[in-house]
Amino acid sequence: MSLFHAVVWIDHQSAQVLQFDPEHVQAQKVKAHHHHTRQHASGVRTEHEFFGAVCDALAGITEVLVTGSRTAQADFRHYVEKHRPAVAPQIIGWETVDHPTDNQLVALARAYFLKADRMNGTPTPT
Repeated sequence: MSLFHAVVWIDHQSAQVLQFDPEHVQAQKVKAHHHHTRQHASGVRTEHEFFGAVCDALAGITEVLVTGSRTAQADFRHYVEKHRPAVAPQIIGWETVDHPTDNQLVALARAYFLKADRMNGTPTPT
């Protein structure tokens, strides 16, 4: 099912991607895989793989709100700008939030997108 809006809650270990429309919510979890090696910068490589998987999960979604801790958002934003610039236009907002439930995330995102669409004069798809 291809949905128009999504909200992502991200930290450095996992991401919850919730795609939604007025009637449906589709959830996908992306987890970081830690490769413990003695190799220099293996943690950076692991983080890049994780952020790349999150970007892959956003394929085909028109508008995305990214939420989570300020640090995780900043690291993800830096990754997107540097390594996945095609994903950047899909992300229309960044909100710092603690660990909300899925229902709280969707409610936050619906309100955010409704406000953003009204400000831009864009009708919200139904």
